[in-house]
Amino acid sequence: MHNFLFGIYPYIALSVLIIGSITRYERDPFTWKTSSSQLLRRKQLMVGSILFHVGVLVIFFGHLVGLLTPIWIFDALGISHGAKQTLAVVAGGIAGVMALIGGLMLFHRRMTDPRIRKTSSFADIGILALLLAQLVLGIGTIFVSLEHLDGHEMTKFMSWAQGIFTFQSDAASHIADVAWIFKLHLVLGLTIFLLFPFTRLVHMLSVPLRYFMRPGYQIVRSRRTRPLSDR
Repeated sequence: MHNFLFGIYPYIALSVLIIGSITRYERDPFTWKTSSSQLLRRKQLMVGSILFHVGVLVIFFGHLVGLLTPIWIFDALGISHGAKQTLAVVAGGIAGVMALIGGLMLFHRRMTDPRIRKTSSFADIGILALLLAQLVLGIGTIFVSLEHLDGHEMTKFMSWAQGIFTFQSDAASHIADVAWIFKLHLVLGLTIFLLFPFTRLVHMLSVPLRYFMRPGYQIVRSRRTRPLSDR
């Protein structure tokens, strides 16, 4: 099971992420949106959204750089494993708390406001719940990481991630003995990648490409005559 979850499942999740996102953009471009509920309730959305998105972006790019940068580059720059581990704990901890607070505000808003609740699909609520669970797990890993401030444990995840992207058959072996909370965090993260093309998360791919250059926003009125829950 370990080899499947950390040696095969990553390729399944990444393949669905890439192929599914391309297919959705080509076949259903008008579903490529965030389905904003800003018109229904603005104040809590703005505060929660800023905290959530800033936190998630810091976490995402922190993971991307931290896991996929070859270890020899950090060594060449004179950045010790311990310093990298400490930076990851501090920056990741702050960003994680920000994202969790913002996410809880968004979740509370979506679940307690009757109008927003009726315009929310199962996928909208489900993916937000998974992201919150992932943030809780990520913050939980910090307490385990504090016991390994020498950075040795982090190099295992770097070797695993880089092994996956370089198609090493034994990539899963690098994290065979890490704590269970790290493994659960990785599996849930891969599952979010798997579900990515089928949720509102696809709008993340549009931010650096076209959204900054578009002249304005377009509000599209739904043709539904009944709320989603009555279908």
